[in-house]
Amino acid sequence: MGYPSMFLPAQGDPRLDEFVAAVNRHEVSQVHRDHALFDVAFALTCHGLTFADLGPEALLYHSQECRRLGLTTANIGDPGRHQGQVAWQVLHQMGHFPDGSPPRMKELLLPGQRSIAELVARRPIDNEPVRQLIIDYLTRRASEVAYSTLKNLARTIAHTFWRKIETINPGQCDLHVDHAVYAQWKAELRFRENGEPRTDAEHILLQIRSFYLDLHSWAVEEPERWAVWAAPCPVSRGDLRGFGARRRRLQERTDDRTRQRQPLLPILLAHVETRLEDAQNFLSLASSASPGEHLAHQGRSYRRAVEERLDFVGDPVVHAREVESNELIDVTALEESLFWEWATVEVLRHTGIRIEELVELSQLSVRQYQRPNGEVIALLVIAPSKTDRERVISMSADLFHVVAAIIRRLTRHGRKIPLISRYDQHEKTWSAPMPFLFQRQRGGTRAVISPQRVLRLLSRRCETLAEQHVAFRGLVFTPHDFRRLFATELVNSGLPIHIGAALLGHLNLQTTRGYVTVFNEDIVKHYQEFLMRRRALRPQEEYRDATRGEWKEFEEHFDKRKVELGSCSRPYGSPCAHEHACIRCPMLHISPKMVPRLDEIETDLRQRRERAEHEGWRGEIEGIDLTMSFLQAKRIEALRSQRLSQHVDLGLPNPAAARRD
Repeated sequence: MGYPSMFLPAQGDPRLDEFVAAVNRHEVSQVHRDHALFDVAFALTCHGLTFADLGPEALLYHSQECRRLGLTTANIGDPGRHQGQVAWQVLHQMGHFPDGSPPRMKELLLPGQRSIAELVARRPIDNEPVRQLIIDYLTRRASEVAYSTLKNLARTIAHTFWRKIETINPGQCDLHVDHAVYAQWKAELRFRENGEPRTDAEHILLQIRSFYLDLHSWAVEEPERWAVWAAPCPVSRGDLRGFGARRRRLQERTDDRTRQRQPLLPILLAHVETRLEDAQNFLSLASSASPGEHLAHQGRSYRRAVEERLDFVGDPVVHAREVESNELIDVTALEESLFWEWATVEVLRHTGIRIEELVELSQLSVRQYQRPNGEVIALLVIAPSKTDRERVISMSADLFHVVAAIIRRLTRHGRKIPLISRYDQHEKTWSAPMPFLFQRQRGGTRAVISPQRVLRLLSRRCETLAEQHVAFRGLVFTPHDFRRLFATELVNSGLPIHIGAALLGHLNLQTTRGYVTVFNEDIVKHYQEFLMRRRALRPQEEYRDATRGEWKEFEEHFDKRKVELGSCSRPYGSPCAHEHACIRCPMLHISPKMVPRLDEIETDLRQRRERAEHEGWRGEIEGIDLTMSFLQAKRIEALRSQRLSQHVDLGLPNPAAARRD
C-alpha cells in the first residue's frame, strides 16, 4: 500500500498531481483515499498507461479484471465488490472523464431497462409469428403499466405460458390451444420448475385470460392487425371458480399474520430503542476514554483501542477491545447500524408508508406550514408509488423527533445532506441526485439504503429477539406488516375507514401549499419533475387550486383540534369520532405541560370508582377502569415525549434571507 507514494510523484504529471490533491479533498475516510490512489497507480502500472489515457473504459476494464481474478485489494474479504469506485468519482468530478460519463461506476454495472424484444428474447420461442405477436401485445400495454409489471407480464406470457405450450405440443402454430394441451399445461402450472408448489397460479390464469380477451377487443377495433390472432380463450370461467374463496383464505392468513404481530410490536420497539441507547452510551463512554484506557459497560470490561482512523467527516472511528474475549468492536459502526434500524422501525410504524416510499423520502419531503397566527405545522410529503396518490402526513412529535434525528446526523459539522442518485431495483432506473434521508456511507461511496437491506435488518432484529421471546421464533416483521398494523390500529380505534385510507394514500389528500426553500434550483427542479411524472398518472382535476372558502375551512380545522389536554390529530375534514371523550381517543396527543391535570383526572376517577363500588354500579366500574387504562397510556406517552423533546435546528429556510442572498 505504500506503492502510490513512490509511483505517483515519479510520474512528474501535473494532472496526476491534481488527482492526488482532489482525492485528499474527497469526503471519504483516509483508508479509502489511500485505496483510490493505489487503484490508479495499480491500473497505470499494470496496463502501461499514462494518466491521460486512463478513461472510463480502461478503469472499468481494470476493475472487472481485478474482480474476476480476486485482486480486490480495496475490499479485502469481499471479492464481490468492484475496485476503483472512489477513484472513478474523483476522476469524474475533476472533469477527467468525457462528457456524458456517469458520475459513479455502479451506474454502468447495474442493468438498465431492457427493451420489450429483449424481455421476450430471454424466453426463446420457436414460432416467430407468435413471438412477434407477444412483442406487439406488450408494446401496446407498455403505456398502461410500469416497467416491473411489464417485465412480469412478459415472463408470464412468453415463458410460463407459451414456451411451456410449445414444449408440450411442438407443432403449435397459433393461439388455438387444444383442450388436452391446456389441461396438461394447467397441471404443470401447479408446481414451479424447482418442484415447489406454486401459490400464484390463479394470478397467472387471470393474466392469460386477459391476454386473450385483450386480443378479442382489439380485433374489433383493428381487425386488419389483430383479428387473425383472435382465438377461444383456453382459461374458462370454471377455471377461476373459487378464486374469490381462495382470496378470502389469503385474507384470513394475512389477518392472522397481523394478529400475531400486533402484541409483539411494543416488544420490538422497546428492543431497538434500548439497543440504540446502549450503543450511544457505549460510544460516548469509549470516545471520552484515552487510547489504552480500560472502561466498563453493561457489566463487561473493555479497553480503548490504540490505533484509530478518521471517518469521512474527520471524526475518529472508535474501537474497543473486550478484555475477556479479546474481540475488537467497531463502536462507531455499531452505533451507526443500530441508529438506522431504530429510524427505519419508527418511521414505518408512525406513517404506515410502503418500503419504496420510505427509501424515497428526502429533505425536500419535510415541509412546514405556518398559519396566520404564527403556529408552525410540520408536514411530511409522501411521493406516490406507482399509480397511488401523493399525500401529506401531519407529523406527530415522535415522528418529528425521528426525522429531526436523521437530518441532524446527516448534517453534522455544518455539512449539507449529500446529493446522491437512487437505483430503483424494480424500474431499473437511476433517479436524479436528491438529498435522500435514508442514505449512509458504505465504504468509499454513499448510497440510499436498499429495500433488501431493510428486510435484512428487520429479520436480524427478530432473530435476536427470538433468543429471549419464544413468540418471535420463526417470525419476521416486514415493512408491509407495519403498514397493516398502522391501518388496523387506526380503524379499530374508531377512526372512519375512509380517513384511514386517505392516510395510507388510497384516496385524495389536499395538496399542501406554502413550500419555502433555499435549496439549489436544480435540485428543486429535479424533485418537482419527479412529482409531476407521478401526478401525470392521475386526473388533472384532482390538483385544482383550493377556493378561498375551502382554505378558510382548512385554517379553522386546526383551531378546532385544540382541547384542554393537548391537541387532536384527526385529519382534515373529519369530525370528532368519539364525541369529545378525549381521554379515550387514540388521536389525542397530550401536552407534557398537562401531566398534572392527568393526575387530577385520575384522582377524580378513583373517587368515582369508590362511589360506584359502594353503590354496586358494575357497568360504571367497567367504564371507569377502561378510562383509567387509557389515562395511564396517555401519561406514559406524554412523559416519553417530554423526555425525547429537544430543540433541533432543521435548517428550515428564511424567505427574506433567501431573497437577499
